Amino acid sequence: MIVITGAAGFIGSNMVAELLERSYGDLVLVDDFTNTSKKPNFVNKSVRELVDRNDFSNWLDENHKFVQIIFHLGARTNTAEFDLQLLARLNTEYSKMVWRKCCEYGLPMIYASSAATYGMGENGFSDNTDPKLLKPLNPYGESKNEFDKWVLDQEKKPFFWAGLKFFNVYGPNEYHKGRMASVIFHAFNQINKTGKLQLFKSHKSDVADGEQKRDFIYVKDVCEVMLYFMLNRSKSGIYNLGSGKAASFNQLAESVFTAMGIDTKIEYFDTPEDIRDKYQYYTCADLEKLRAAGYDKQFVDIYGGTEDYVKNYLCDLKVR
Repeated sequence: MIVITGAAGFIGSNMVAELLERSYGDLVLVDDFTNTSKKPNFVNKSVRELVDRNDFSNWLDENHKFVQIIFHLGARTNTAEFDLQLLARLNTEYSKMVWRKCCEYGLPMIYASSAATYGMGENGFSDNTDPKLLKPLNPYGESKNEFDKWVLDQEKKPFFWAGLKFFNVYGPNEYHKGRMASVIFHAFNQINKTGKLQLFKSHKSDVADGEQKRDFIYVKDVCEVMLYFMLNRSKSGIYNLGSGKAASFNQLAESVFTAMGIDTKIEYFDTPEDIRDKYQYYTCADLEKLRAAGYDKQFVDIYGGTEDYVKNYLCDLKVR
C-alpha cells in the first residue's frame, strides 16, 4: 500500500491521480474528508481506503506491515494563518508523529517542506543551507522550517527520507484554496471576468513593473519528482523542488493571455504598504542537489505549464 496524507488537497490529489494513472491502485488516502470544498478531489477514486487524519496514527499501528511508503503532503498551507498552536499541531507535531512511525516501522517517507522557509532569500535558495540560518516571513514558513530543523537533528531516521521544498506550485485541483491558490488560477479568473489583469507595480528602481520574478513549477512536474524518489531511494535529504528558472509576472500574464487566446492587457497598481517590506522580488530554486541525486528530467516552462492548465482544466472546468 502507498499512503498519501493531504490526499484531498491540491498536490496530494494530483499525486493520487498520477499514481492511479500508472496503475498503482493500492492507495490509502489520509485527510480531513469532512471538508466538502475538496470533495471533487477524492470522490470516485479507485483507492483502497480513506482514513481520517485524526485516526491515522492508530491506523498505521494496525496496518504498517502492508505499507510500502508514505507521502506526507498534508499541512495547513495558509501563509496568512497566525494561529501558532494550529500550525504547530497540524504542520510540526503531526509531521513528527509520522516521522517517528516511519522510524519505528521501517517505512520510507517523502514529506512536503516549502520554499517559504527561505524568507526574503537573504541566504540564497540552496537546499544545502542550514535551516537554522533561514528567516521565514510568516508562521507557515516557520512551522515548515521548524520541522526541517528537527529532522536534521534526529539521530534516528527512516532508512530513506526526502523533504521537498516546494516553490510556487500551480495546476489542477487548487480551486478550493481561495486566495492561497496560484497566481495563474487567479489570473485566469480575472481575465475571464474583465479581459485584463492587474499586477503589482515594482517599488525598486532597478526592477520594472511586472518584472518581479518567481520560480513557478507545474504540479505534474512535482509529482514526477516524488515518483522518482519513490523508486530511487539512494540519497536521503532535503531537496528544492522548483523549476530552477525564475519567470516574471509579465511572462506569467502573457502565458495566460496566450493560452486563453486573448490579447495581453496588463494594468499595474501599487503594492499595499503593509506588505511591501515582505514582498519577494525574486525566488529561484537551486537544483544542484536534486540533479546530483540523479533526477535529470527537464521541467516544463511557464508557457507550457500554463497552456496545459488553462486549456485542459480551467477552460472547461475539468477536475482531475
